[in-house]
Amino acid sequence: MHVAHGPAWAVALEQSGLGELMRSSGLLYPLANVLHVMAICAVVAPIVLADLRLLGLGRRFPLRPTEALLSAIAAGGLVVAIVTGIPLFAADAGPLATNPVMVVKLALLALGIANAVLFRVLWKHHLDDWDILAPRLGRAQAALSAGVWIAVPVAGRLIAYL
Repeated sequence: MHVAHGPAWAVALEQSGLGELMRSSGLLYPLANVLHVMAICAVVAPIVLADLRLLGLGRRFPLRPTEALLSAIAAGGLVVAIVTGIPLFAADAGPLATNPVMVVKLALLALGIANAVLFRVLWKHHLDDWDILAPRLGRAQAALSAGVWIAVPVAGRLIAYL
């Protein structure tokens, strides 16, 4: 029998049917893991490309449609990453809930999402003028975004080692 430890909510999740299913299935955990990694690629690559475009690279690509396409791909990837991340977390929720690197990963994820929402609120109506005079705060948000979204999977990968 699997003995869980950690915060009560995490132990309950780990001991739930989902946690047990993920630990006992020889197919579900690896499948969720592969899909999670692919989803993260579908999040990070488009976001970093959009951020680079916002920072002035690739000006031959029109900003508004390029950013819209890349954001849609990233949003879909984020949904799949969350849907696959929850069962992966459930398999070992107790120790993961107290793992400092996992906490950093989740904080970075929250920061990345908050920055993206704030960017949309502040700048969605100003993208047509962006290449003429991009706001400094907007460019700073794009640079922060690229760094944060690169750091999320780095932290995720380091969970196994730190």
